[in-house]
Amino acid sequence: MSQSAPPPQPGPGPVDANPYAQQAPAGMPYPPQPGAPGMPMAPVAPAPVRGNPALGLVAAVVAAVVAAGLYGLIMGATKHEIGYAAVGVGFVIGLAAGKAGGRNAVLPIASVVLALVSVYFGQLVGEAMIGAKVTGLSFSQVFFDHFDVVQKAWKDDADPLTFVFFAIAGFAAFSAAKKAAR
Repeated sequence: MSQSAPPPQPGPGPVDANPYAQQAPAGMPYPPQPGAPGMPMAPVAPAPVRGNPALGLVAAVVAAVVAAGLYGLIMGATKHEIGYAAVGVGFVIGLAAGKAGGRNAVLPIASVVLALVSVYFGQLVGEAMIGAKVTGLSFSQVFFDHFDVVQKAWKDDADPLTFVFFAIAGFAAFSAAKKAAR
């Protein structure tokens, strides 16, 4: 009888050993894989930059400006102060400062100050929006040309609850900055 397949040819290695086995170079636990010359694994992406207080302050200022505008829009649309919005203002500012700036002792304090200023200007924007609806003037005319009237209206409308919202926003900013920096 004849064979249907030719006999196996000896490989470049020993006849009785596995032809696919390679010896690992000294200092490496596994033999190198094809296509990865000298690099046992892919390079790791660098960690995000943290611990930059200047970046944290810039992020907090941007968040404060945006949050003040949104808080003012909410107040102008509803004609009421909303406590959850003040919490949101403080939280967003503290979160931005903590995430971007890392663990710096200045950032929670700066977040509190920015939250207080942001809530104040948000309430002024809300007062100006309400005044613009009542007088028929544009918002920019009321806010920029009659800023003293807007501040007087804020003083007249301010009650103890207004200052509770300031405290809530400051607390939310401080705690968010501390927790986000972890």
